[in-house]
Amino acid sequence: MENINKKIQISELRQDLVTGDWVVIATGRAKRPEEFAAHKREAVEEDPNKPCFFCQPEETGQEKDVLIYQDENNQWSLRVFPNKYPAFSQGKVIRHFEEGPYFGMDGVGYHELIVTRNHGKQIAQLDVFRVAEIVDAYQERYIDLMNKKSVNYIEIFHNHGKEAGASIGHPHSQLMAIPVISPYVNLELAGAELYYKSNKKCVYCTIIEWEKEHQKRIIFENDDFLAFCPFASRASFEVWVIPKKHKPYFERISAEEKINLAEALQISINKIFKALGDPAYNFYIHTGPCDGKDYAHFHWHIEILPRTSIWAGFELSTGIEISTIQPEIASEYLRKI
Repeated sequence: MENINKKIQISELRQDLVTGDWVVIATGRAKRPEEFAAHKREAVEEDPNKPCFFCQPEETGQEKDVLIYQDENNQWSLRVFPNKYPAFSQGKVIRHFEEGPYFGMDGVGYHELIVTRNHGKQIAQLDVFRVAEIVDAYQERYIDLMNKKSVNYIEIFHNHGKEAGASIGHPHSQLMAIPVISPYVNLELAGAELYYKSNKKCVYCTIIEWEKEHQKRIIFENDDFLAFCPFASRASFEVWVIPKKHKPYFERISAEEKINLAEALQISINKIFKALGDPAYNFYIHTGPCDGKDYAHFHWHIEILPRTSIWAGFELSTGIEISTIQPEIASEYLRKI
């Protein structure tokens, strides 16, 4: 029995310092880092006889650009246009309604697509200048929409791969400017505020200081940004990219910071791309809302989540996600790439 017990690896429950959420690091199911690359992502189906929706947006009936960048040859390099099939419809007045004990409102807002020109190159394969151009477009559209009457929060996200929700293979990000703040963002805001009131310090700054001091989970660092696998990673090889200085609002990023963010984001995604064999992934920006309130206690950041597993009964019934590799091992593997 003694030898058997020595072989048993006890799983860990880890708690997110900001939200209080729990995750399971299932060491009993642990995989070696290189095993994750064995799973090949499902390709987005594309009809070779039909034009790509985003390569020539005019020919496929996309709406008029709200932003377009051109390269040195006067060809477009990035463009932003409204989604033809928006989750939120444009409008200024929000109609509230009730039905018995229930409450709702019109899904008013803005839903836009940020599209890079090269059909075959994702962010992992772009140079830093092109990634900085994407970041610049994020900021420009954010600033243009943040003061609209129907907008209280702007979510910017990127889906790569069919498992991550991408229905079109051409690389693109999405922006949704909406009248409500999502429950998950509210959870982060509340957690950050509670930690600040209890400790007189930003919880994210505390995380950054610990990670920099101990160097166990950092995968990249430059003058302005830190990239690391969080202690309570919800997905295997999850990475956060975060400003090293306390910054509540993404839209206030400087020109120099945009270049350094582009570098940190591109290197992080490129490491995941190489380590896991081009996996499906999502990333998104969490920032202080634009609803006119003060969120000085918050610290904006980007969360990158590779799709390395599928939610099943335990995850769906508890909200507790299971990861099959310790973030310390994942970060060590990513650092070497």
